[in-house]
Amino acid sequence: MKHILLITTGGTIASAESENGLVPALASDQLLSHVPEVRNICRVSTVQLYNLDSTNMKPEYWLEVTRYIRKVYDDYDGFVITHGTDTMAYAAAMLHYLIQNSRKPIVLTGAQIPIEKRDTDARENLTDAFMYAADDDACGVHIVFGDKIIAATRARKTRTKSFNAFSSIDYPEIGFIRGSVKYYIRETPVGETAFFDEIDPSVIVVKLIPGMSADIFDFIADRYHAVIIESFGVGGLPYYDNDEFVEKIETLIEKGVRIVITTQVPHEGSDMGVYQVGLRIKQKYELPEAYDMTTETVVAKVMWALPQCKTASEFAKLFYTPVGNDII
Repeated sequence: MKHILLITTGGTIASAESENGLVPALASDQLLSHVPEVRNICRVSTVQLYNLDSTNMKPEYWLEVTRYIRKVYDDYDGFVITHGTDTMAYAAAMLHYLIQNSRKPIVLTGAQIPIEKRDTDARENLTDAFMYAADDDACGVHIVFGDKIIAATRARKTRTKSFNAFSSIDYPEIGFIRGSVKYYIRETPVGETAFFDEIDPSVIVVKLIPGMSADIFDFIADRYHAVIIESFGVGGLPYYDNDEFVEKIETLIEKGVRIVITTQVPHEGSDMGVYQVGLRIKQKYELPEAYDMTTETVVAKVMWALPQCKTASEFAKLFYTPVGNDII
């Protein structure tokens, strides 16, 4: 029987009512007590690293989760991590970069309704996560939620209340679990398992809106090491009868700020070569663009890549290097 470690970090799944709304309250052993049937699936140990609303999770906490998994990696056959849904896609993407080519499954799950509630989705999600983690062929980092198995770099929370909260963006779901029936694409890690223990969280995302002033980049230039620009459509920067945006981009580059262009459209990705507003900025500065990557994945990859790159060309090369199925 497989030995799986349950790592709890808080979130709705572990929350209880308070005078100020739902707050994470349950310890890891309390959470596990609500799904006694998992004892028939695998042997389980538990540890509680945090008890936070996922709105309060930070990249540094995900780095600590990674460090803990590295410390005990040889002691378990797989890992289930309970996490709040609001930033779970960011967490999954970050773990994908910090723990690469894992031969063992690292599964994130959570709930839209606390596990102590009668009509919760928590018990099913948690049981499904253990079912997948205990499978002989499971590996790598995934989200298991609402019957779906979703690749870590392709997950996005697309519904705030429904049980099918997560979608796989522009990539097939890895599989599904319905009751005792499991089906999923068998994945084979390429290369040795590699852990990374450094990130740079000095990253900001700027979402363009019509008529927006380029002055925001003056603020960014002295405070952040990278900016991800969510542009319109397939990608580009406006020029409202002037070159203000181009000039601000040039200043960012001169100050060593790394820039990635992505799109605020959920599906089908960027392609800056289509329109003049994108092509001219791409050709002039050779800015990396995200193509079909989700913003959550771009954020995680940039934070992971920054400490490893001394120059803009090194950064662009590493950003464009696929890690698993993050960029196609």
